[in-house]
Amino acid sequence: MKLRQPTDFQILEALEETGRNVAANLESQTDKTRQNINTRLPVLDDYGLVEKIGPAERSGLYEITPDGKTALVYREQYCDVDDFESLIRGPEPNSQRSAATQTQCARGEYDADADQSERQD
Repeated sequence: MKLRQPTDFQILEALEETGRNVAANLESQTDKTRQNINTRLPVLDDYGLVEKIGPAERSGLYEITPDGKTALVYREQYCDVDDFESLIRGPEPNSQRSAATQTQCARGEYDADADQSERQD
């Protein structure tokens, strides 16, 4: 996953703040050109950080995904890690850890001690 800084994070921030949006609106919110926004949105979609939504195929309407929100949480660590995608997506799922637990882990909200004591009970 190769993100363009600061553009990609600005797009993600704008989508998190406003919800669903199109490139023309994101242009004014990010101070980036519409061409730049139109180039980056499909890349962010391929990475699973944003999702193109309807109603029409060519509507150009996007929204941020849960992985996109997690990427914003870890924005400051982007340059410090070799595999940003693994950082935001967490370890491979296993039968012991739920999706909710993985999200808590990614956001730094997971309390392993509390989880361990619940499993022992």
